[in-house]
Amino acid sequence: MGFARTCAVALVGVEGVVVEVQADLEPGVAAFTLVGLPDKSLSESRDRVRAAVVNSGTAWPSKKLTVGLSPASVPKGGSGFDLAVACAILGATERIDSRVLVDLVMIGELGLDGRVRPVRGILPAVIAAADAGYEQVVVPECAAAEAALVPGVAVLGVRSLRQLIAVLTDEPVPEEAPDEQGRPDPLLAGLRVPGAGTATGMHTAQLDQGNDLADVVGQFSARTAVEVAAAGGHHLFLEGAPGAGKTMLAERLPALLPDLTRQESLEVTAVHSVAGLLPPGKPMIDVAPYCAPHHSATMQALVGGGPGVARPGAVSLSHRGVLFLDETPEFSSRALDALRQPLEAGHVVIARSAGVVRFPAKFLMVLAANPCPCGRFTQTDDFCECAPSAIRRYQARLSGPLLDRVDLRVQVDRVTRSQLTGLAARGESTATVAGRVRAARERAAARLADTPWGTNSEVPGRELRSRWHAERGAMDEAERCLERGALTARGLDRVLRVAWSVADLAGHARPDATDVALALQLRTGVPRGVPMTIGAPG
Repeated sequence: MGFARTCAVALVGVEGVVVEVQADLEPGVAAFTLVGLPDKSLSESRDRVRAAVVNSGTAWPSKKLTVGLSPASVPKGGSGFDLAVACAILGATERIDSRVLVDLVMIGELGLDGRVRPVRGILPAVIAAADAGYEQVVVPECAAAEAALVPGVAVLGVRSLRQLIAVLTDEPVPEEAPDEQGRPDPLLAGLRVPGAGTATGMHTAQLDQGNDLADVVGQFSARTAVEVAAAGGHHLFLEGAPGAGKTMLAERLPALLPDLTRQESLEVTAVHSVAGLLPPGKPMIDVAPYCAPHHSATMQALVGGGPGVARPGAVSLSHRGVLFLDETPEFSSRALDALRQPLEAGHVVIARSAGVVRFPAKFLMVLAANPCPCGRFTQTDDFCECAPSAIRRYQARLSGPLLDRVDLRVQVDRVTRSQLTGLAARGESTATVAGRVRAARERAAARLADTPWGTNSEVPGRELRSRWHAERGAMDEAERCLERGALTARGLDRVLRVAWSVADLAGHARPDATDVALALQLRTGVPRGVPMTIGAPG
C-alpha cells in the first residue's frame, strides 16, 4: 500500500482555497477513483493524467487507485489539478519521494503527451498559496512570469511532466524539443478565452498610444468634465448629438488616469487572469483598463455570472479603470439597475447554486446617450422629428437612482465649422492634462494619507462634512438647491466631492465659491456663470 499527498488550489471567483490532493494505492482490481466534489472537467483528468504519466516514460500502477481532494465540501473545477494529481500518484508509487511533495503547490493542466499547459487564474491561485503559508509552487513554464509577481514564493516553471519528475528526483532534466520557428506556441492557448476580448470590448490604454485628447475638436466643457472625472474618480454622463465626440472623449479618459500601484496591478491582473484576458507576453497589467460592452450585453455580461461558477463581468474587468456604456438607453433596464450595487460598494456579489462569488468592481463609469431616438433634439433647433412622448420614453430609460449616482453631467454640443476646420483654438494634449490630473491626485492622496480612501469620490459624505470643509459660505448655493429639491442629500455630498477635485486641479487649499459653482454646474447641467475650463482655452 502506498500513500502520498501534495497541494493544488481551487478558485472561487478571484479567491483561492488550497486543496490537499491525496493518492492512495491498495491491492485489488485496477481502478482509478476521483473523489472530493469534482466537476465534469476535473473528472476527465483521470484519462489525461493516465496518458501523460505513461507517455512520460513511467509505468501506470495496476492497483486500486483512489485520489481524494480535501476539503471535500469545496466545489472544484477546471483542469488545473492535473499536475498535482499526477505527482501525488507518482509519490504513491514511490517514483517520487512523497516527502518532497508535501510542501509543494502545483497548478497546471496536462496534455496527453505529458506537456504542462497553462490555466486561467494562475496569479490568484499563487496568491492563495502564499496566504496559506506555502513558499514553493510549480506552474507551467509559460505562466511562470505571472506567478513570480507574488513576493515570497519560489516559482518553478516546467514545460513537461518528465521535466518535473527529473527535478524532484535529482535526475538530469531532459530537454524538450522546441516548437517550429514561426508557429504559435500551442501551450499559450490556455491563457486566453477565444473571443472574450472582442465580446467585452476590453483593451488597455497601452494599445491606444495614438489616441490623444488634442484630437477632440472643441468640446471644452466636456474636456473639463473628463479632466475632473479623472482627477477625482467621478462617474460621468455625456449627452449630445451623434458624432459630437462622446466616444472619442471616453476612449481618451484611461490615458489620463495615473498608472496603477503594485497592489492595484495585482488586483486587476488577478481578475483578468481568471477571465482569460491577460495580454500575451505581459503578465502584469499596470495601466488602467478600459471596457466598452455592446448595448446588447445582458445583465450577466455586465455584472458577472454565467452557468456554474460565476465569471467576472464588465464591471470587474474595468476594475481600477473605465467602464464605458455607449448608447446607454439602449441597454436593458435590468442590466443598468444591476450597476447600482457595485457603484456604491466597489464590489459585486453574485449568488449561484454552485456558491457565492465576490468580484472587485471599483471602476469609473462613463455613460453616453443621444438626447432622443433620432439624436437631433436640442432646445434651440427644430431638426428633431421625434414625438414628445417618444423623447420622454427614451430619456426615461435611464432611471433616477442610477443618474443620482453619476457626479458629472455634461451636454456635448455639435462641432462648429470653425472648430472642425482648425480656425478655433485647439485643446490641450493628453500629456498636459494627465500631468495636471497626476498633481491633483497627489494633493488628494496627501490629504487622505491616514484614511482608507485614495480619491475624492471614495470619501463618505459624513467625513467630508465633518473633517474637510469648504471655505465659509462656499456651499450656500448648493444647500439652497437641496432645500428647493434640485439636489438630493446624496447629490449634495457628490457636489462637495467634485468641488474638492476641482480645487485640487486648480491648486486651492480648500474649495471656494467658484469651485463649488463649477461642481454644481457639472452636477446639474444648469449654468452658474462660471467658466467651464480648468486650464483649457475658453
